[in-house]
Amino acid sequence: MVSRFPDPIRLGLARGWNVHGGPHGPVPERLSCDVAIVGSGAGGGITAELLARAGLSVVIVEEGPLRSSSDFRQLESEAYPALYQESAARKTADKAITILQGRCVGGSTTVNWTSSFRTPAPTLAYWREHFGLDGMDPDALAPWFEQVERRLGIDAWLMPPNENNDLLRRGADKLGIRTGEIRRNVRGCWNLGSCGMGCPTNAKQSMLVTTIPAALDAGARLLVQTRAQRLQLQADRVEALECVAVGPDGSASGVATRITARHYVLAGGAINTPALLLRSGAPDPHRRTGLRTFLHPVVISAAVFDDPVEGWKGAPQTIYSDHFLETQPLDGPIGYKLEAPPLHPIIFSTTLPGFGRAQADLLSRFPNTQALLALLRDGFHAESPGGQVRLREDGSPLLDYPLSPFVLEGARRALLSMAEIQFAAGARSVLPVHELAQSCSTWEQARAMIDTLPMQPLLTRVVSAHVMGGCGMAGDAQRGVVGPDGVHWQLANLSVHDGSLFPTSIGANPQLSIYGIVNRLAAGLRQRLGAPATALA
Repeated sequence: MVSRFPDPIRLGLARGWNVHGGPHGPVPERLSCDVAIVGSGAGGGITAELLARAGLSVVIVEEGPLRSSSDFRQLESEAYPALYQESAARKTADKAITILQGRCVGGSTTVNWTSSFRTPAPTLAYWREHFGLDGMDPDALAPWFEQVERRLGIDAWLMPPNENNDLLRRGADKLGIRTGEIRRNVRGCWNLGSCGMGCPTNAKQSMLVTTIPAALDAGARLLVQTRAQRLQLQADRVEALECVAVGPDGSASGVATRITARHYVLAGGAINTPALLLRSGAPDPHRRTGLRTFLHPVVISAAVFDDPVEGWKGAPQTIYSDHFLETQPLDGPIGYKLEAPPLHPIIFSTTLPGFGRAQADLLSRFPNTQALLALLRDGFHAESPGGQVRLREDGSPLLDYPLSPFVLEGARRALLSMAEIQFAAGARSVLPVHELAQSCSTWEQARAMIDTLPMQPLLTRVVSAHVMGGCGMAGDAQRGVVGPDGVHWQLANLSVHDGSLFPTSIGANPQLSIYGIVNRLAAGLRQRLGAPATALA
């Protein structure tokens, strides 16, 4: 299939970008640079552009492939194996939570649903009080957010919401529940609805089409299908980064590369970044590395309506409600954010319960099905301490995330809230996504059933696309892995610039939080490395 749109990646390669790995030729055995960046997603992309445009020599190491709009054909069967960790089937240790994470140039920004929220003020206040992050307040961060919002086209979405999202708005309105509109990082969006499979029109302003091309135009080098395997350490510094070539499926080929740099930035995401530190034996005197990893555990409610919903059409997420966050204190019963996810057949069928005839019946009503999801705000209460990244025998990462009774009781309240909203919007039936749930035809019936469901791991279907924490920042080494400047407390030439920085979950879709906070951290790093001031293009 030939794209009708100019492909900025193919154009860049044609004009001489320095890209190696996979189909782009072997990676050199030895490389040296000012800054080596592991990961090309939200944190790695922002950092790479700022530092490369300041004249520093930058090498970006990306485990996934370089794919572009010419490859994005709006097909789940192609997108998930090519663009996601473990083919969009990464799971926690007990298999109770499925995790969607990008694994490609641009990382999760290439495949996310464009939802853009600044870090909520209550979250920042909690960080200041409990983690000594005195500079983390809305006024101090505002200029950094404004820069990335201009750079990435983050603004109000002016198109009407699709029916999937508008049903959330209409149902909430009938119950007196406030909703809002979600800002999106798009320019010239065609409203196709396939954001999770890569944008075929280059409208989504992901790192794939913004900061990574800008960094490459400024002379950065990009290594794709290259895994950061281990950091070589000496005393309080990193001496080198050892990498290995991998195939499209992630299997190592044995071809090794050694990168030496003045400074190293880890931005591989909040499972892979802690894992790299653990594999490397990085100093961890307070046993913080990999701890307090958060997911915004997500539970889902599906509803069938008389009229078609066609949840695969149009911008995927444009309406939200924070009512159930704002009415819960941070340290009280777990709160949750409501959104309406896009619906596509593979994700739909693998997430909903049932099999055989029962699942066939569900799929037969797919065009008339609407879904709501609840993002549970973990990390603010003693009974939601998150999970822990650890290593398998082969050194690959594994997240152990126990679903506590505290979190699962929040899931029950969320299922009740979503069902009530869906019935208020006119649903003919509602099915909470739980292995023992039945489709209900009235709100009273649904409420009675949800109240008695056993809220247990594996019975309660839980998913996540927001991995945070594991290398939390704090004002002292006892409470965090890195300091307020993003620099590792024990390794002077190593920084962390991704969602693993967050000492709790965000309580909102995290991409803009990563963009804004990393923008400030990268500017500070540029200054410490003696490079001239620059800003995002």
